[in-house]
Amino acid sequence: MDSLGSLNAFVQAAEARSFTLAGRKLGVSSSAIGKAVARLEERLGVRLFHRSTRTMTLTPEGSCFLERCRRIFSELEAAEQELAQTQGAPRGKLRVSMPLAGMLMMPALSAFMRAYPQIELELDFTDRLVDVIDEGFDAVVRAGDVSDSRLMTRTLGTFRLKLLGSPGYFARRGTPRKPEDLESHACLHHRFATNGKLERWPLRRGRKDFELPTTAVANTIEPLISMAEQGLGIACLPDFAIRRQLEEGTLVTVLDAHLQHSGTFRMLWPSSRYLSPKLKVFVDFMAQNLFPA
Repeated sequence: MDSLGSLNAFVQAAEARSFTLAGRKLGVSSSAIGKAVARLEERLGVRLFHRSTRTMTLTPEGSCFLERCRRIFSELEAAEQELAQTQGAPRGKLRVSMPLAGMLMMPALSAFMRAYPQIELELDFTDRLVDVIDEGFDAVVRAGDVSDSRLMTRTLGTFRLKLLGSPGYFARRGTPRKPEDLESHACLHHRFATNGKLERWPLRRGRKDFELPTTAVANTIEPLISMAEQGLGIACLPDFAIRRQLEEGTLVTVLDAHLQHSGTFRMLWPSSRYLSPKLKVFVDFMAQNLFPA
């Protein structure tokens, strides 16, 4: 490998904490990565990694050198992208991981595809915790807080959970006026695919605690929307997923004053990666169109 190739081998190995994974990403053997790192250490006169049969961690010198290398590659990618921008519209493949609820974001995604036909979207829908860098994603969309210092983030918008049912259901079973009234209703629950737990309804319960009945459980949102529309019970759903149903009157909300919830969707991408034109337009477009006012 040349000098730039050795630096890239080091960066990939440092981020993956594995010669094998780094080699797989670069299309070379793990021994080639190991030799490149060894030559780099010999040239620099310092150890970059603490290595054992089970683990591989950066030395203090290695951590410092990694940040410098990231800046070098960021500047190189920036220069390449500046030249690419002179060639026309953003183009190329964009690998994005979306939550399962992202299926309900398809109107915004479809609008992006129409606006930027030369960008090829590769979408992976899952609720598992993906490793953006190791799995080669350009970006991920997730709800919740971010604790990975390797990632940059931009807020796409906020959402709230709502309790909903069909007008027909409430005509038959009555409309709950306080949280305790839910004990006598059919409740449709969402189960997290990642840990198998039921999503807690964000009710202000006061002094009295109670168990919500379980009439049906699903690990994706779409079946719950359908069951609620068919009058089979009350579901707790994010507001962005049921805008059309609320506008058309097929679903109505209850107990709004007794709910306490606010969630945030964010776009995340590797901090070592220059914000390429295709990624920049995707981030900007989704921030403007995913949760329209």
